[in-house]
Amino acid sequence: MYAIVKVLVSAVIIGIITEVARRFPAQGGIIAALPIVSLLSIVWLHMQGEPTDMLSKFAFGVVSRLPAAVVMLVIVGLSLQHSLHLVGSLALTLYAQDMIVKHWA
Repeated sequence: MYAIVKVLVSAVIIGIITEVARRFPAQGGIIAALPIVSLLSIVWLHMQGEPTDMLSKFAFGVVSRLPAAVVMLVIVGLSLQHSLHLVGSLALTLYAQDMIVKHWA
């Protein structure tokens, strides 16, 4: 039952964000950029009784992956701006992420 509540609450929040983004793209982007998913995850983990050190590790894990998210969003935004199809934009993003990981490994 708890899993269903988590899914429903998360889905409602995502639905609200996409509706705002549909009507007001810039404002929707600002709302989507908020760490809503991360904060929801921390709340759900806390409610499930996870220790605070695990929540802290999770939060720092999210922060350590922010550069990859920024690169992905910049590539998708630029690709779509230059009339590349969404699927092509996502493929280009995956390729770029792969190149970055191989370079840093």
